[in-house]
Amino acid sequence: QEPLVESGGGSVQAGGSLRLSCATSGATSSSNCMAWFRQAPGKEREGVGYITAVGTIRYDQSVQGRFTISKDNAKTTLYLEMTNLKLEDTATYYCAAHDKAVCQLRQELFTTWGPGTQVTVAS
Repeated sequence: QEPLVESGGGSVQAGGSLRLSCATSGATSSSNCMAWFRQAPGKEREGVGYITAVGTIRYDQSVQGRFTISKDNAKTTLYLEMTNLKLEDTATYYCAAHDKAVCQLRQELFTTWGPGTQVTVAS
C-alpha cells in the first residue's frame, strides 16, 4: 500500500470549489509535517500549505483565504478544501510528509510523496 495517495481531483469552473483528500498509511499517518504542493504545466512545483502534528497550519500567500488544510480525527486523511478557484490554480496537486523537527514549505524537506491528482479550472 502506498504511504500517500491523493484523490478528489477533477475539472471545475472558475469560482467553484473542490476538496482533495490524501489517504495516509503506516508511519506517514503520524508524520510531524504534512503538506500540499502543486505543479502547473511548465512551472516548478510550489508549496500550497502545511499542517504540523500539533495542528499548526500555514498557507502560501497565493491561496490564503481560499484554501483550507485539515485532517480527520483519526489523522489518517489529509484534506485540502479549495474554494473560489481561479484559472491559475490548475495544476497537479501532491501531498507530502516528513518527520523533521522544522515544518516549512520547502520541497527538499519532504521525504514521502503521493503520485498526485489533477485539478483543472476552466473559465
